[in-house]
Amino acid sequence: MSKSLLFVLAGLFAGTLSASQAQTIELTPVWESDTTLRTPESVLFEPGQNVLYVACINGGPSMENKNSFIAKVGLDGKVIKLKFAENLNSTKGMGVLGDKLYVTEMTQVAEIDLASGKILNRYPVEGAKFLNDIAIDTKKRVVYVTDSGHGKVWALNGGKMSLVLEGDPLKGTNGLLFENNQLLIGNGDGTLFSLDPATKKLSTIAKVSGGIDGIVGLGKKTYVVTEWAGKVWYVKADGTTELKSDTSPQKINSADLAYNPKAKVLYIPTFFHNTVKAVSIK
Repeated sequence: MSKSLLFVLAGLFAGTLSASQAQTIELTPVWESDTTLRTPESVLFEPGQNVLYVACINGGPSMENKNSFIAKVGLDGKVIKLKFAENLNSTKGMGVLGDKLYVTEMTQVAEIDLASGKILNRYPVEGAKFLNDIAIDTKKRVVYVTDSGHGKVWALNGGKMSLVLEGDPLKGTNGLLFENNQLLIGNGDGTLFSLDPATKKLSTIAKVSGGIDGIVGLGKKTYVVTEWAGKVWYVKADGTTELKSDTSPQKINSADLAYNPKAKVLYIPTFFHNTVKAVSIK
């Protein structure tokens, strides 16, 4: 092999390595909230007010639990109002559409006034077992909801619920993200799906080790997904994944996270650990 060819190959290898390194991210702890956020399952970053909303189950995720609440928290981790909205049933995923905050309860979706925290409406989901996450198409004004108990995806549109998708390969559907006219779905087996709501075409983006609880987009078809047990994964544009954090040995969960793109900070609820952790991305 000639020296010139060796130099060419070495340059190509170095370029590939450099590109690969550029595709990774590093997570650095910023702050952790106090433990008044009881059993936090989901965090929502609301850019209009520059605040966080935290859905606190406040006990076990069961039909009997009517003590759940939503806390309003500053971007410094300090609680602004602990019970912004209360008397909710096992709150989990959230989304904002206009001046309304939507949150899943066990078998229905609550609609909350974003200014006052008052519950305005509740929308029951037929046959629901364990409603979980929410994602919103703000252009078409559709609120998407997962039912982890049945492996289904529902849509709330104009005050009416309709079934979007069910059956194999959906199972234990949880995390949701809507972007670029596609609905990303975190499956119970660790598969990250992309659904075209118009055609119902389902495609696979990536696969991690366990059920996907939360999904946030970092741009350019890259994502961070969490597994409830305590794992945080980086999903690259080519579908490959990197495990960036694992607190499962310490029994610290990582539930439905939020992302502040301007500050490049993730907000991860720790469930039974009763805190929210802020982590910067570099």
